[in-house]
Amino acid sequence: MIDYINGPEGRIALRRDGPDTGIPLVLLQRFRGTMDDWDPEFIAAIAAERPVIRFDSAGIGRSGGRVPDDISGMARIASRVLQTVTMGAADVLGWSLGGVVAQQLALDAPQLVRRLIIAGSSPGGITDGPQPHPRVPKVMTRGVNDAPDFLFLFYPETESAVALGNASLARIAAQPEMGPPVTAEAFMAQVKAISSWPGVLHRVRELHLPILVANGAHDVMLPAYRSFVLSQQAPDAKLILYPDAGHAFLFQHIEDFSLQIDLFLS
Repeated sequence: MIDYINGPEGRIALRRDGPDTGIPLVLLQRFRGTMDDWDPEFIAAIAAERPVIRFDSAGIGRSGGRVPDDISGMARIASRVLQTVTMGAADVLGWSLGGVVAQQLALDAPQLVRRLIIAGSSPGGITDGPQPHPRVPKVMTRGVNDAPDFLFLFYPETESAVALGNASLARIAAQPEMGPPVTAEAFMAQVKAISSWPGVLHRVRELHLPILVANGAHDVMLPAYRSFVLSQQAPDAKLILYPDAGHAFLFQHIEDFSLQIDLFLS
């Protein structure tokens, strides 16, 4: 069931899964993703023992308003959602662009975040080490991404990874009553926000809360080296890298990653 909250940015749509009590885990979605683009099997696994809240930020999916063209603006929206739907500090999991927003959120409003999970993301400002695959910009900015695009962006080109990727894409597509996709206007605002973000690498040492950093070892979009750098700079961070996995490792290794989340948040 879809719930809505009202704020200065417009009406924000959200879903709640799992039990009614406990410390909520709030999910922040990837670039060009809506709250319906989480793998339902992953949602079921992480919501087995805690409330899980996912939402469409302003201008995304079912939500009203316009997409902020800066990461700080996205973090402010996430902050207002947390203040509205949680009682005290919550746990936050950000994937990809959501991981960028989550880091900014934890720096701007540390009182709202108890524990932080950064999946397939980066603190920005890292110029050395492996770089994204040269095909990534062209593929990720196409008007519409099809299954082969997602397989390239999210999964290694091995038989097992492709099979798991196809299974995840099928589960996502099979969900009833999917909301509208990200519009061209929203897409362009997200691109502007990402392009103008200076990163928080210079401030990562200010993140004194427990952090779980995770990625696939073969992420072609945000190479795992960037997760390693984040884990080295943050004072209380644990790093997990999954073999034969890429940007969507969390949908490829659902059983293991959900167990790691349970251990980290307990």
